[in-house]
Amino acid sequence: MPLLNKLRGVSVDDPRAASLARLRLAITAFFALDGFVFAGWVVRIPAVKEQTGASASALGLALLGVSAGAVITMMLTGRLCRRFGSHAVTVGCGVLLPLTVILPPLTHSPVALGLVLLVFGAAYGGINVAMNSAAVDLVGALGRPIMPSFHAAFSLGGMVGSGLGGLVAAHLTPTQHLTAIAALGLVVTACAAPTLLRHPAPRPAHRAPDEAHERAHPRIDTRTRLFVLVFGLIALCTAYGEGALADWSALHMEQDLDAHPGVAAASYACFAFAMTIGRLTGTALLERLGRTRTLVLGGATGAVGMLLGSLAPSVWLALVGFAITGLGLANLFPVAIERAGALAGPTGVAAASTLGYGGMLLGPPAIGFMADWFSLPAALTSVALLAAVAATIGFATRRVATT
Repeated sequence: MPLLNKLRGVSVDDPRAASLARLRLAITAFFALDGFVFAGWVVRIPAVKEQTGASASALGLALLGVSAGAVITMMLTGRLCRRFGSHAVTVGCGVLLPLTVILPPLTHSPVALGLVLLVFGAAYGGINVAMNSAAVDLVGALGRPIMPSFHAAFSLGGMVGSGLGGLVAAHLTPTQHLTAIAALGLVVTACAAPTLLRHPAPRPAHRAPDEAHERAHPRIDTRTRLFVLVFGLIALCTAYGEGALADWSALHMEQDLDAHPGVAAASYACFAFAMTIGRLTGTALLERLGRTRTLVLGGATGAVGMLLGSLAPSVWLALVGFAITGLGLANLFPVAIERAGALAGPTGVAAASTLGYGGMLLGPPAIGFMADWFSLPAALTSVALLAAVAATIGFATRRVATT
């Protein structure tokens, strides 16, 4: 335990530091839970499609339920966090998310699937806003840029969830698999919830109580709203690329580079793995370079990597390009959400998250339309363009990013 505290940068003689370390561990558990549960659902989509008899178009409409539920709930969750506290709302959503993931395999029609996915999406959007708000408070209290570590936990949870899902898919029905995920999720929530419920949202050590209250309930003027939207645009640019690569990278590899299906499937895995590595090292990078240089360097790296990934003449160069893109984009979303939360509390987190999620929704269909008009490689260069836009915004807001 002393060694673990040392690795966390915690003094065993400092009760406040020990309390913050426990909070960090608990919030990290919720991020990992979110990624794990969502990945478990994603890997069972083909089986649920077959069970419901949905056509490709009907499934696409049903899957919009996740997005619609998330977007509708995000702004409401920001208000709930302001009223009841982000810790209590995180715990509540940590119960709802595992319970709602059981619902999709119980449906037998595309309409019913869309309706239950609306509920699942609401829980997913709610926990994303609540846990990010809790993380923003902890970042301010610790005075260290640790936001990427939370998003790394989400990525790791997703990788574990998808990996286990692939292993058990042949042995368990979707209902059995997702029920097991729900049970595990409730156990994680039960273990992490007491820490969050016992401890109120921490305030920075250098702030007086009245200043801490102002931070939790900030007066949001026009200038603040503008900067929240600007940081939300950075989140949008990042999420656009993530959504586009998830849906189109494998097809690009097969269709344009004649890659073997197994190699093509590795394209998104390269991107996701590199993004996870980037987030695991994000705190050290932010401490060394600062937020502005991290945003600018990350956006520029993502742009270069995506140009290589979309225009490379060979499979292996394209894979390298996707990996570079993942490294570049890794920390843009966490920094943008953290800055929006620091400016406007849970409302800022909700607004920036909604914009970011909108980017993930916008990416796949936008790529599809541009691929029809031009070509898929040309369409994928839009990811590079938006990464460059994120870098430009990061430089333009350098004074805000450093406060």
